Amino acid sequence: QVHLVESGGGSVHPGGSLRLSCAASGFTLDPYSIAWFRRHPGMEREGIACISASDGSTVYGDSVKGRFAISRDNAKNTVYLEMSSLKPEDTAVYYCATGPCESHFGTYYFPSEYKDWGQGTQVTVSS
Repeated sequence: QVHLVESGGGSVHPGGSLRLSCAASGFTLDPYSIAWFRRHPGMEREGIACISASDGSTVYGDSVKGRFAISRDNAKNTVYLEMSSLKPEDTAVYYCATGPCESHFGTYYFPSEYKDWGQGTQVTVSS
């Protein structure tokens, strides 16, 4: 079964940091661009960061720019999302998926282009 597995979520205080992992199950990540999304309760899924397969270029949404960093380690078949200076509004379920990493990703994306979703990992930021 081909899918992605997110891990690394948890509860942190405001200003804290977490590193999320997105590991491939049943396939290799090398040829794929990967995107991270999050969903706040009752809201649409928000695209927050992506990394391309071709050159490792990255795109970030305005809400996380300068605080989050996406990276990939193809040898470990894993993409990471380093989150720092966390805020209560970062509380959400975080997902990763395969799909295009285009310059507009931080502003809008086309949901039908993303697949191989994982089950998500909960991040809670509270004092």
